[in-house]
Amino acid sequence: MNQNHRLSRRDALTAGTVAATAIAFPAIVRARNLNSKLRIAVVGMGGRANSHTSSLAELEKDTSLNIELAGVCDCDQRKTANAIRACQEKTGHEVAGYDDLRRVLDDKSIDAVTYATPNHWHALGVIWGCQAGKDVYVEKPGSHNIFEGRKMVEAARKYDRIVQHGTQCRSSQNIVEGMRHLHDGLIGDVYFGRGIAYKIRRNHGKNETQPAPDNLQWDAFCGPAPLRPYSNFHQTKWHWIWDFGNGEIGNQGVHQMDLLRWGMKIDQHPTTVSAMGTNYVQENLFKSDAETPGLLSSMLKWPDGKMITFEVRDWYTNAEAGFRDQYPFVQKDFPVGAIFLGTKGTMVFPDYSSYYSFLGDKREPGPSAYQPGSPISDTPHFRNWISAVRSRNREILTADILEGHMSSALCHLSNIAYRVDETLHFDAKEEQFKGNEKASALVSRPARPPYDVPATV
Repeated sequence: MNQNHRLSRRDALTAGTVAATAIAFPAIVRARNLNSKLRIAVVGMGGRANSHTSSLAELEKDTSLNIELAGVCDCDQRKTANAIRACQEKTGHEVAGYDDLRRVLDDKSIDAVTYATPNHWHALGVIWGCQAGKDVYVEKPGSHNIFEGRKMVEAARKYDRIVQHGTQCRSSQNIVEGMRHLHDGLIGDVYFGRGIAYKIRRNHGKNETQPAPDNLQWDAFCGPAPLRPYSNFHQTKWHWIWDFGNGEIGNQGVHQMDLLRWGMKIDQHPTTVSAMGTNYVQENLFKSDAETPGLLSSMLKWPDGKMITFEVRDWYTNAEAGFRDQYPFVQKDFPVGAIFLGTKGTMVFPDYSSYYSFLGDKREPGPSAYQPGSPISDTPHFRNWISAVRSRNREILTADILEGHMSSALCHLSNIAYRVDETLHFDAKEEQFKGNEKASALVSRPARPPYDVPATV
């Protein structure tokens, strides 16, 4: 795309189909009365959208926040229509429906957007939102690849937008308390972190192409990804397809990667990464067309000697560190969590709202906190974002987009090492691999105009 060519969103809408229009949004940062109602639209009405709309509808009741769930958007007309009805039931007022993200961004009455789209749309949605003067909340993982993650950070900074990343653990009071103990030296010097995401994943199914349904704009769904022939497999199982998703390590693992970075005070990329894995269960037991590994073990190391390992399993498994059997996860029967090893003891975070510590040779129980039900901290996370939007102070965000980029990159690096089947050496400053063309090619993706993520935001 010619970076010097600028079309308004409204001109783009009238210039023809999405696929035929070169789109580049100018910065439209309008002055906002910080005491006026904050009108928010939710984009992407899939599984996570219900959490977005439910949290925003709940926060509407807090009159001190003065917000309104004002709109919903999806390229699937049926999803949009269903979301309008559901949101009107939740809020008791009318909610606008949009069939095109650009219409949301062109609506000057919308102040902020949240993205619950598939991963491949996260970066471009955030960049366009920042360029249009909207503040943004984006689901995890923030990016589909490392290049996109950096562009999201650059856009947020350039247009001075408040961008929250959907790693909700950072807004959990219990998790914050546990991290405070960890940073205060409760278990001594933390020298090792381990994350696990063991989730039973049944048959993902076959890729059987067919005509796209009339209610779905398939080209818009693919967006920045390659335009594949339509199949229900692509639309519903996108997590397990490289063009659209990032596998389990990107889906669930980014939460635990974020905890590990946070707990170990890691603010740089690792320089050495290796990974091995297999998709044995999907390929052999189910004959599925899923592409991402169901079993993945990765190791990441930093120049100061800190090290993280992460493991994904997608079928029957033992528990680990008490996860599942002793500390049930919010999704029962799935061992998921983060483990820290220190010179004076250990600490575990087995869900989104709990921590436990064990001290000395005898593993004497130390400080801990547990909230029944292990709830996901969506509403506090949205509340934190709204507070930052109101104050225009990104410093109070619990999960600024830079944190999201750094944690998502650990998942991307692990996937890249698996895909090229080599131990990789990463230039943390330049965000490129040293002397490895195969790995470097996976730092970004080929552009698909008009949906290409710009090199200059």
